[in-house]
Order: sequence, then structure tokens, then C-alpha cells
Amino acid sequence: MRILLIEDEKKTAAYLAKGLGEAGFQVTTASDGEAGLNLALAKTFDLFIIDVMLPKRDGWSIVATLKRKDVRTPILLLTARDSVRDRVKGLELGADDYLVKPFAFSELLARVRSVLRRSSAGHERGHLHIHDLEIDTRKYKACRSGTPLHLTSKEFLLLAHLVRRAGEAVSRNEIANQIWDIDFPINTNVVDVMVRRLRAKVDDPFKEKLVRTIRGVGYVLKSD
Repeated sequence: MRILLIEDEKKTAAYLAKGLGEAGFQVTTASDGEAGLNLALAKTFDLFIIDVMLPKRDGWSIVATLKRKDVRTPILLLTARDSVRDRVKGLELGADDYLVKPFAFSELLARVRSVLRRSSAGHERGHLHIHDLEIDTRKYKACRSGTPLHLTSKEFLLLAHLVRRAGEAVSRNEIANQIWDIDFPINTNVVDVMVRRLRAKVDDPFKEKLVRTIRGVGYVLKSD
């Protein structure tokens, strides 16, 4: 999961980036609001962590701009301002959560995971489509070239996750976290078995193969 951290305090940014990295996230940092907004608009992230008090452009302005441009990436605001009015302002602008400084890293990590879980649940509405593969995330149905794929619930979640990350390598640990909520390294072949079962239904009956193995990394679903 990719996180953009916009924080001007260098020690805080380094500390949070290191902790989030050790927790399995890919972290990109920006030290001012203008640079952070440009990154948020130019690249794809799974979560924005934004300090409210920033040079060049404050966090509230960033949130308002992202929402105006229909960027739907979830947002966690950080601030030293603890008034109810400030917290309400951030949430009304469109932030998904609000954490007041100083805070324990364990609380930040819990908030990050909670926001991402809620966001993932929200994405389970609508349709996903790539190549001849179509997924109805509301009805838990999938088909390829018009042929229904009879998937188990976890096979469906795995396929949907691979489709959302099409063209990107997805590690076994990330799959374990998304499908089983396991947030620690795994040494079993449970993920490989699940992918093998998914391939039997999604790839084996068809000429073009979509799910590929990246040796030593994980798996990738072929992009358009």
C-alpha cells in the first residue's frame, strides 16, 4: 500500500516514514504543501497523511483542492490544533480521520489501517473491467469473455485486488494482509495455493493468461 506523507517537520517525517515502512507500507514524503499537492495529483496513492500546518499551502487547502478535483484517495489529517472546530473543519472538507499531535505511533498505525479498511470496503461498489474480465463488486460476480467464473469469496477478493493493481507487482505479504488480514510475514504457501486455484478458473480455460508470477516478488495481473 502506498502512502503520501506531507509533513514539514523533518524529524517527525523521518520517524513516521521509517515506522510505516517497517509496517509494510511504501512511503513518499513531501515537506511543504505545494510539493505535496503536486505529488498527490501526479501519482497514485492508497492514502494521504497530511499535516494541517504546512508552508506554502496548508493541509485544509490541500484537502479542499483534492476533493474539488474528485481525487478519492482517503485522507488522514495530523495537527497540533485540538479544538473541536478545527477537527470538524477537516472532516467537513472531506478528510477521513483526524489525529492530534503528539500521538503514539501505534495509534497512527491503527488509524491508518482503519482508514484503509474502510476505503477498501467502499471500493466494493460498482464494476471493475480489464481486458475481457468483468467484475461486479456489489454482487460478488465475475466473468471472462461472458463466461461466469465461479469463485469463492476469497478468490473473488484476491482477483478484485489484482485488478485494482493491474500492471503492478503485488507481494505475497500484501495479498495475505488484504485477504486474510495477516499483517506479518508469512512463510507458508497459502497465498501460492490461492493464486493457483484462481488461475485454474480465470486463466486455464482461456488462451490469454492474465495472472503472472514475478519470481521472488509476487504476482501481477496483466494491464490493458
